[in-house]
Amino acid sequence: MPGLTPLLQIDGPLARISLRRPDLANRLEVEDLQLLRQQLVEVNRTESVRVLLLSGQGRHFCSGFNISAVPGLDAGQLFEELADALEQARPVTVARIQGGVYGGATDLALACDFRLGLPRCEMFVPAARLGLHFYRGGMQRYLSRMGLQWTKRILLAGATLDGDQMLSSGFLDELLADELALDGRIEALQAQLLDMAPLALLGMKKHLNALAAGRLDEHSLRQDLDRANASEDLREGVAAWQAGRKPSFRGL
Repeated sequence: MPGLTPLLQIDGPLARISLRRPDLANRLEVEDLQLLRQQLVEVNRTESVRVLLLSGQGRHFCSGFNISAVPGLDAGQLFEELADALEQARPVTVARIQGGVYGGATDLALACDFRLGLPRCEMFVPAARLGLHFYRGGMQRYLSRMGLQWTKRILLAGATLDGDQMLSSGFLDELLADELALDGRIEALQAQLLDMAPLALLGMKKHLNALAAGRLDEHSLRQDLDRANASEDLREGVAAWQAGRKPSFRGL
């Protein structure tokens, strides 16, 4: 198989998953989808991790699933399971989109909490051209992030969006001038997220996604609210605010 399988690296509170088939625009194979699920499990159970960066090597982010492997395989279900797991990942997730993002890979990006890209980015979903029916979870993510009309343009009309359109449609959160600026902004965002109180940050990430999907667990929300309200971090945050200094949070 050309290229390498996705690589997970964990460095304290930051985890990185890199897609490593640049010669094939980081195309994903069946075993990659399975490995990525396993990597997300490892990230979720590593309590120190609070931010996860998803990126692709080379010029493109990801070209989606290997089309030649689609017949006889429910690629949609495999992608839906992976994208759902990414959306529900415990850490805050950031997608570094430096180029093309195609097919099911667009849903992987939409499953991330933040998506930053470059003007040279482009995206399209060839599902209707191939006779594929996009899966429920992916359609729901498109609708919740981009709205009905942009979703129809992409999934029904097969439109190709450039970087500016990806930003104006809501697919991208930010558009940076070049890769140096992109990496600098991502580093700044990661640092900003890691400065937040972990209990509040990760609790709100979980429950915001649940609210958006209409599946809020009221009991779980109440538990997380009570835990944060009784935390040392809240006392530290208030004290730091009053003293005009940077807080030192410990997730306790």
